[in-house]
Amino acid sequence: MDRIIKQSFSQERAKFVPVQTTKTYEIAGEEGDLLAAKSILLVEDEAIYAEILKEYLETFNYRVVIASDGVQGLKKIMEKDFDLVICDLLMPNLPGDMFYVAVERVKPHLARRFIFITGHQENPKIADFVKKTKSLTLFKPFEMHVLMETILAALKTSRKKD
Repeated sequence: MDRIIKQSFSQERAKFVPVQTTKTYEIAGEEGDLLAAKSILLVEDEAIYAEILKEYLETFNYRVVIASDGVQGLKKIMEKDFDLVICDLLMPNLPGDMFYVAVERVKPHLARRFIFITGHQENPKIADFVKKTKSLTLFKPFEMHVLMETILAALKTSRKKD
């Protein structure tokens, strides 16, 4: 079901409000299995943005844990294996590229479960990192249906390699 963000001009946090539409398709078979409750680590330093993504993903029954930077993300990774990691690339303390390298060293099987998000596609360092790792990457702002398609692609790829 498509969703829209309703945002007031006060200090309230943005909330998702369902759009009244008819369902146009069913997800069955392999893709339906991929939508079954999966755990996602969301490493994002912008708290409001992270909460919006978390709320949206939870409407699809994903279990989402938020880490505010790479250091917190590494602590969460050491506690548990996640089905997927969605990670911002530019953050304080430990940026996404360094977080990825750390995860690759301590839990290499999780390195192929990353989706990177960034609003800095013109940054040559980011472009080089994305090219080198051949990782799925979304450039902010992105539409939520693109996020969902990317998540399905990452879960399929991860399933084949595991």
